[in-house]
Amino acid sequence: MSQAPKYKRILLKLSGEALMGDDSYGINRATIGRIVDEVKGVVDLGVQVAIVIGGGNIFRGVAPAAAGMDRATADYMGMLATVMNALALQDAMRHAGIVSRVQSALTIQQVAEPYVRGKAIRYLEENKVVIFGAGTGNPFFTTDTAAALRGMEMSADIVLKATKVDGVYTDDPKKNPDAVRYQTVTFDEAIGRNLKVMDATAFALCRDQKMNIAVFSIFKAGALKRVVLGEDEGTLVHC
Repeated sequence: MSQAPKYKRILLKLSGEALMGDDSYGINRATIGRIVDEVKGVVDLGVQVAIVIGGGNIFRGVAPAAAGMDRATADYMGMLATVMNALALQDAMRHAGIVSRVQSALTIQQVAEPYVRGKAIRYLEENKVVIFGAGTGNPFFTTDTAAALRGMEMSADIVLKATKVDGVYTDDPKKNPDAVRYQTVTFDEAIGRNLKVMDATAFALCRDQKMNIAVFSIFKAGALKRVVLGEDEGTLVHC
């Protein structure tokens, strides 16, 4: 089997929930360690990796307090949660021998570098992993949208959406055992069949800019590497 990666530069979208493992909220060290091992597998292939991380695992714990809160304020709290996750991910990478940098869309100078596109691209060219925190830095935009945006700014070959399910299915595979995984699907087909790939803004952005999306399970060992090698893993959403 050829070990030549299909993609040279990827943007990996990790949900905050992916860091929880089986916990109800927060960061599970064993789980984050496994995720870092998956990332290391593709870094070792020479692939340049940028990561956008969500904050649901932390924000979920304070979500009841956010009920009735101003939407923009709640969104800023969510952005701060993503920065916490980015720092945890960077620390886990350091333990695994991966050199990484955290850039935040919100200015928190003592904690993370501010987002600077040229500097982020240079880090990628130096084979450092770049972790983007704080989403887009704007309320009302999800981290899915941040992933689409950063993927385009970094001139990534593809946006990889890491989920709990190993691709996009005709129906919810947990509820319907007859649900079938799509190997590939076009953007128009995904819209026509009302398939939930990313939120509407992120999806439209990728479609307009002809940025392909691959959906796969981050909990399936070796799945990220198989996607990067171009093997039949997950679902490829293309133009």
